Amino acid sequence: MALTKPAAEFRRAAATPILTLTVRRKVYRPAGSEPVEAVRDLAVTVRAAEILCLIGPSGAGKTTTLRILLGLDRDFEGSLTADPGLRIGMVFQEPRLLPWRTVEENVRLSLPRAERGQSLDALFEELGLSAWRGRYPRALSLGMARRVALARALALAPRLLVLDEPFVSLDDAAASSLRAAVFGSAGSRGAAVLMVTHNVPEALAVADRLLLLSGRPASLVAEVPLPTPKSERGRDWGEAVRRDLAARYPGTVAEG
Repeated sequence: MALTKPAAEFRRAAATPILTLTVRRKVYRPAGSEPVEAVRDLAVTVRAAEILCLIGPSGAGKTTTLRILLGLDRDFEGSLTADPGLRIGMVFQEPRLLPWRTVEENVRLSLPRAERGQSLDALFEELGLSAWRGRYPRALSLGMARRVALARALALAPRLLVLDEPFVSLDDAAASSLRAAVFGSAGSRGAAVLMVTHNVPEALAVADRLLLLSGRPASLVAEVPLPTPKSERGRDWGEAVRRDLAARYPGTVAEG
């Protein structure tokens, strides 16, 4: 059956790249030490409203790749192109909250000055933070602090949300709750998500595509589309896919 015009237009829009990064080479040259090549021949394309997971061994250069993608490191060989005015919200591994500011102040201070007066009621309610708006970071658990970091990123109304191991060191219940909040909030806003993670089952549960990276220097080993509907990705499906990826890409995906 042919798509209706609005549906077809939405499908095309979702397939449109909003950001493309090509790193031919990234080399660190520390004083008094040998140069270290961190990234080589890596291409990352993020499409509108998709969830893309970046997986690679520890120390492979994933954080370096994120810094380049965010425009924080311009000393590389390659190119970075993005939609004009593309807003990117970033959630780091550590919440990085100002301890002398309340939860609400931490979120508002991340906004451009002209937007700091906007209502945040719906966002705080959605993330379960309404009762914590006037509290200080010292009163928060790590999971709650990361919710504040997420609120800070989403308040910007980003078209791209970048997550660097956002659920690491959380227990299963806290990680599951925060994961639902992250992807529910991003999905309701039509934001694309680029997530770095070591947790392959987690990536298989949420991603539309996987980018598998080699060890240092980080390069693209494989791009893995995941067309199976997320509602049909049960434990058995995830384990079968993980075992297949581990067999094909043992340097990137662990067996156990």
